[in-house]
Amino acid sequence: MKPIRWPVAAISLGFFLLLILPLLLGPDNSYVLYIASLIGIYALLCLGLNITIGYIGLLDLGFMAFYAIGAYLAALLSIRGVSFWLILPICALAGGLLRYLLGRPILKLRGDYLAIVTLAFGEITRLVANNAVAITNGPKGLPRVGEKMSEVSLLGVVFNDTIHYYYLILAMVAFTAVISYRLEHSRMGRAFVAIREDELAAELSGINVARVKSVAFVISGMFGALAGAIYVHWIGFVSPEMFTFWESVFLVAMIVVGGMGNLTGVGLGVVLLVGMPEVLRSTLGTQFVDFRMLVFGLVMVVVIIFRPQGLIPSRRRLLELHTPKN
Repeated sequence: MKPIRWPVAAISLGFFLLLILPLLLGPDNSYVLYIASLIGIYALLCLGLNITIGYIGLLDLGFMAFYAIGAYLAALLSIRGVSFWLILPICALAGGLLRYLLGRPILKLRGDYLAIVTLAFGEITRLVANNAVAITNGPKGLPRVGEKMSEVSLLGVVFNDTIHYYYLILAMVAFTAVISYRLEHSRMGRAFVAIREDELAAELSGINVARVKSVAFVISGMFGALAGAIYVHWIGFVSPEMFTFWESVFLVAMIVVGGMGNLTGVGLGVVLLVGMPEVLRSTLGTQFVDFRMLVFGLVMVVVIIFRPQGLIPSRRRLLELHTPKN
């Protein structure tokens, strides 16, 4: 009988606690469940971005563009009466298709050039949402979109409370984490690592680099669009200001702090950088908002100095950063 590894035991215990969290909190739990759901949305985004940054080593600074595409597409379809359960695959396919079309010309670029192009795409998407007033209502966002959207229900339960979306988001995070784990330990996952380590050597060994990069790009785009579709149904509002460049940087910071390429590390990074401000806000008051970026900067500096591979680094990346002594 194989011994149970501590990461598996910790993840299982953590998931069980999240399942019973509403029971532990009691009836007055809406604020905590709101924060937990928000952490879940960012976890979905970071799990998607981790595929391109953590697994294959492509710096993507425009990931929020696909979050925005999923949110706007879901809102526009929902107010026209399309079912939520049909919207999810439509948004995922749209996000994956756009990601594929974007990746075809830009995945030949490397390093800083790729980062600049993805950054530009993210800003172009936000500007389009800001200026296509006839479709998106411009800077004001879609007004009262939540009142017009189709009803979300499952097995006769109508999703009209935070707790319903909490469990929906938790299920989606678990599904995405399983997909990411299986992908990481698959043949495709090993191709990701080979490309991240040495793209030329990977190509010479027979790996179709362009195809593997496209697969990583498409899957991450699908996760981003899915997160946007769920978020807009939960919050009932969408505007261009929600998808700024700084939000993309925020996602990268969560992955770097937690540990690139490690699912547990990514989850820890999300909990720290999304949950910590809310804890400090409740303990130190609203004036903390003025110092939030300063705290983030200090956390990033400390982690980069003392834990450059992240708080919970990937075992593979740890081996890269610490060459064993002879």
